[in-house]
Amino acid sequence: MYKLPYFTEQDTQAVISFMKANPFAIVTGIGNEFPVASHLPLHFENREEKIFLTGHLMRNTDHHKAFEKNNNVLVIFNGPHCFVSAEWYKNPASGSTWNYMTVHAKGKIHFLDEAGTRKAVNDITDKYVGKDKVASFNRLTDDYINSMVKAIVGFEIEVLSFDNVFKLSQNRDIEERRHIIQKLRERGDMQSMAVAEEMEKKLTNG
Repeated sequence: MYKLPYFTEQDTQAVISFMKANPFAIVTGIGNEFPVASHLPLHFENREEKIFLTGHLMRNTDHHKAFEKNNNVLVIFNGPHCFVSAEWYKNPASGSTWNYMTVHAKGKIHFLDEAGTRKAVNDITDKYVGKDKVASFNRLTDDYINSMVKAIVGFEIEVLSFDNVFKLSQNRDIEERRHIIQKLRERGDMQSMAVAEEMEKKLTNG
């Protein structure tokens, strides 16, 4: 990671909140020849002061096979990001940059049995669909669930450590940061607006 002290969020709870707000993560590992990666929605659980991430993936994929051999995992949580032009600096004769927010979580993955897989799917479905809705897990037929769990496998990741880069122009003075925020809002696209909002929070909350 591009680690500099002023781009690092020191508030652990703020980092965890960011992870929870961006649960569609990239789960990466070591394959036979190349690294493997899957984009997966994750469910968070806190047990005994530890963070666990649960989810499911297709059986017999390169990712599944890779993690059966090596259970070391890196999970990447990405947030808003955008280009920041040096034209907006007091001294434009310097490098432009990219503002972004990301968390890298390292841990150990293990695959679940059928009951664990059902629970992993249930947790994700309840989180985004809710209970007792038309598409809720408890409304699915046994035949459908039985066929589904044959094709997928649930997993649990015990998070051992995590690190972050919240790069929001903290190396610029307040006047420049406010000018960057203004320019991002003038640009108006979704990512720029999201970065401007996060920069504003930093200025307000420190």
